[in-house]
Amino acid sequence: MKVTRDGEGAVIDAADLGKLFDLPAADVAAAMRAGEITSQFETGTGADAGNFRLTFWYGARRVRLTCAADGTVLKTLRSSTSRDSLGVKKADDTGSSA
Repeated sequence: MKVTRDGEGAVIDAADLGKLFDLPAADVAAAMRAGEITSQFETGTGADAGNFRLTFWYGARRVRLTCAADGTVLKTLRSSTSRDSLGVKKADDTGSSA
């Protein structure tokens, strides 16, 4: 998998992102248009200058890709999170806000 820099951001193929979320590529595109998959782009500083990181949220799942300057994915992290795709923390089991 490779990510392409696009000006101030980056582009990943929907099929590649879909594999990370266990979704078909067509569902990835639709979820992004609907705002169900959100993302954040960060650039490295200091020792990480030139590298960049993409984080995607879909429901309670997060995928973080750390990439070299040429777009090669160096590290992939898939995890669950209490943050939904809109950035809102979910209530915990006691019913209070986290």
